[in-house]
Amino acid sequence: MQRVLALTLLVAALGAAAFLFLRPKGNPSLDPAQGARLVFGKQEAPVTVVDFSNYLCPHCRDHSENVLPRLFAEYVETGKVRYVFRDFPFPGQENVVRASEAAACAAEGGRYLDYHQALFRDPSWGGLPKEALDRYLVSLAGQLGLNTRAFEACLASGKHRAEVLADQELANKLGLTGTPSFFINGEPHTGYMDYTRWKELLDKLLREANTEKLSK
Repeated sequence: MQRVLALTLLVAALGAAAFLFLRPKGNPSLDPAQGARLVFGKQEAPVTVVDFSNYLCPHCRDHSENVLPRLFAEYVETGKVRYVFRDFPFPGQENVVRASEAAACAAEGGRYLDYHQALFRDPSWGGLPKEALDRYLVSLAGQLGLNTRAFEACLASGKHRAEVLADQELANKLGLTGTPSFFINGEPHTGYMDYTRWKELLDKLLREANTEKLSK
C-alpha cells in the first residue's frame, strides 16, 4: 500500500511539473468565480473565496483537513464568507477528473463537502484502473449515506465531466501556478496557508468591508 501511495503521489507531482512548464500566461480580467456551481455561504457575503484544488495534491489535503473545517465554522456558516470550490486536475490525470465528477454527484445528494474531504484521506484511489476506481467512488458514496444507485447512475452518465474540464480550462486561462490556489476577493494566493494566515487575511477584508459600509 505504501508503494502504491508513493507511486500515485509521484505521478501527480510529474503531472503538475509538466503542467507548470507548459501553462499559459494568466488573464487578469477573468472572474475566478464566474459560472461557479459548488458554492457555500450567503450570496451577499462581503468576502468571496474561490478554491482551486486537486484531489491528489498533498497541500490541498492539508488545507482540507487542517483549515477548511474552521473556515466553514467561523466564516462561511456565519455569513461572512462565500466559499466556491473549483476542480483543478492536471493534464493526464483522468482519475482526478473522475473523482471530481464523483464529488459533483455527491453534491446532488447534498454531501459535497463530506465527499470532497473524504477523497483526500486515502489518495491510493489515484492508481486504480477505471472500473475499480468507479467501484471505489460508489462505495465511498455509500459510506457517507448517499443513495448508491442514484450516485452510480450519475457517475455513469458522465454529465459532470464537462463542468470539471471547464474548471480546468478556467484555471489554465487564469495562469495558476499550482494547487491549492485561492482567490480571496479576487486576490490570488498559491500554496498552503495555515489558519492563522487565513484569519489575518479574512479579518482584514471584513474590517475594510465594514468600514466601507459605515461610510456610505
